[in-house]
Amino acid sequence: MTVNELYRFCCDELSFTDCGDFEALCLFNDLLNKSKNDIYFKNDIVFENEISVIKAAIKKRKSGEPLQYILGKWDFYDLTFKVGEGVLIPRPETELLVDFALEKIKNIASPVIFDLCAGTGCIGLTIASHCKNAEVYLLEKEEKAAFYLEENIKSLKLTSAHLIKDDIFTVSKEKFPSADILISNPPYISSDEISSLQREVLFEPTSALDGGSDGLDFYRCIASKWTDTVKSGGFIALECGENQSNDIIELFKGKFKENNVIFDFNNVDRIVTFRI
Repeated sequence: MTVNELYRFCCDELSFTDCGDFEALCLFNDLLNKSKNDIYFKNDIVFENEISVIKAAIKKRKSGEPLQYILGKWDFYDLTFKVGEGVLIPRPETELLVDFALEKIKNIASPVIFDLCAGTGCIGLTIASHCKNAEVYLLEKEEKAAFYLEENIKSLKLTSAHLIKDDIFTVSKEKFPSADILISNPPYISSDEISSLQREVLFEPTSALDGGSDGLDFYRCIASKWTDTVKSGGFIALECGENQSNDIIELFKGKFKENNVIFDFNNVDRIVTFRI
């Protein structure tokens, strides 16, 4: 079997996904170190172990395992993050939080950023990578997620990023200095909606998805416990689910000077921001 024949086989097997050809290319790039040029313009014969690797990946994918877990990594913004079972997969709409934060801190000499419910650390670590003079504190309570966060701090060589393994509901705020910006992509799906999510999403940890009976538990916590950790004139920016923005703004009523809603590329209210 040639590389191209194995690739076509892989595409056919992954045709049940929305973008089987793309997923097949990702598997060939990362698992076999084969480029588009290798696939389309060379007639190399593949080895049995290479066929086995691809077939094993296809089997995992057919079981519903996310492509990102199979690869063990995923791109976010302009960086690559290690991911795997037990951690939320970075998503493109979350990049809006990074855009917002980088714009707000660009004229601050030594900004302090909190990233709550940090998961892989993709938000806070991307900010730290782009703003070398920032001190970023990343709070994550789940052991598996914290493992990947630590790995990402090491792989990106970010000495200004600080992991705090703790719970946003119970942690002592004395562990933190005052922040210029607090950002978070907290769990925001209501508990009764979890079982109806796509099969791939259900591979991700429930703790990173379940926001309580109405999906707003973590926003209540941030509004009541964390607002006073942000400097006067500083900002809070929170990712949210569709149509949650008005309810979140109501939770923060009386705690902010200005607020705004940022819509994503699907015109969904995706980010709620507050100036404190």
